[in-house]
Amino acid sequence: MKRQEIYLAGGCFWGTEHFFKLIEGVLETQVGFANGHTEDPTYQEVYTDTTGFAETVRVVYDAERVSLEFLLNMYFKAIDPTSLNRQGHDEGTRYRTGIYYTDEAELPVINKVYAEQQALYSQPLVVEREPLQNFYTAEEYHQDYLDKNPDGYCHLPLELFEFAKKAKPRW
Repeated sequence: MKRQEIYLAGGCFWGTEHFFKLIEGVLETQVGFANGHTEDPTYQEVYTDTTGFAETVRVVYDAERVSLEFLLNMYFKAIDPTSLNRQGHDEGTRYRTGIYYTDEAELPVINKVYAEQQALYSQPLVVEREPLQNFYTAEEYHQDYLDKNPDGYCHLPLELFEFAKKAKPRW
């Protein structure tokens, strides 16, 4: 097993986490806040849009079972990459989209997928591509939220979860 991680901001982290948990080869997920400018923020602080943080999911995966390229292509199926600071009905800088990496060696793959996705749109993509500066875990009640609250709010359509369950990593 080759454990790797990537941090993905895709709007409300409840649905984004649930989506990635369903993908074969994903070992664990954790919701939190990335790339802001305060120490150890609470959800209430991040919700004010004054901390600079984005709701983000830490995705830990087995790189021998699923590639970063596959995960990023799946990520683009779960977001509107041309919508700035908004996904679904959720609006604010905390809901921006972003790919935050911890290893510079991942940048060529990130840039390749980004360029392929950009070719599908006439508008420019607004997905951040940056090194991870910081990540703070969200409160426990946010972790695995849709497992704990099956009828809870989610901006993602249910069909997308079925798609994630059936998706087979390609090499």
